[in-house]
Amino acid sequence: MKLLRYGAPGSEKPAMLDADGQIHDLSGHVSDIGGKDIDPAALAALAKLDPASLPLVSGTPRIGPCVTGTGKFICIGLNYADHAAKSGMAVPPEPVIFMKATSAIVGPNDDLVIPRGSEKTDWEVELGVVIGKTAKYVSEADALDYVAGYCTVHDVSERAFQIERSGQWTKGKSCDTFGPIGPWLVTKDEVADPQNLGLWLKVNGETVQNGTTKTMVYGAAFLVSYLSQFMSLHPGDIISTGTPPGVGMGMKPPRYLKAGDVVELGIDGLGSQKQATRADI
Repeated sequence: MKLLRYGAPGSEKPAMLDADGQIHDLSGHVSDIGGKDIDPAALAALAKLDPASLPLVSGTPRIGPCVTGTGKFICIGLNYADHAAKSGMAVPPEPVIFMKATSAIVGPNDDLVIPRGSEKTDWEVELGVVIGKTAKYVSEADALDYVAGYCTVHDVSERAFQIERSGQWTKGKSCDTFGPIGPWLVTKDEVADPQNLGLWLKVNGETVQNGTTKTMVYGAAFLVSYLSQFMSLHPGDIISTGTPPGVGMGMKPPRYLKAGDVVELGIDGLGSQKQATRADI
């Protein structure tokens, strides 16, 4: 299934996408897409629904973040072997973990706002793993049983805030609008292998990232298991699993986003995003 949320910010409604790409309202069956509504039993019940039996949503509504109630937005750094090689950095012996504030989460096509004082706002297309039931001390073999599905994530980063301002990375990753997710939460039954997905990103029509999850150092199952050794993962939590080569910081000379740029990105089977950039005022 491809589940989504549509409507004005803060007033989104749950929906399902049909095979023709039409949006059908799910309000009569679930309160939203998140928490208890994405646990295995709830998803199994939704899978039995015929989209044609659900109310059709007319027009082209705004698409909101594909999941709500996210308690933790966990990111993995330097997790693509080809990205590490191109950056001239060693592959980390264990996953590099940092957090992104949940207040950064926006819809996939909402504006990307460049924060005040930013000179190095950068792009990163990433595979998002959405947790469907509480995971604690789970094995790698069982880890995907705790996953509700996958989504496209744009891990926007302000490199000067992240690297040059001392302290942790969080402040360079958590600015408002720096976490577009969606358009869809694609349930795991539709993703045969999360380690075999193409992902890409364009800036003003130019392809700058074109990679595959095959080159991830630590795969989705490993990451769910690994993280669950240190913290409980709850329904709606998102793991953003790292980015392939082609980020602006790695270009020669480096290249960063400015107001008026348009960013497009997507992952095979998980849908695409498109954001216009503007300066914060």
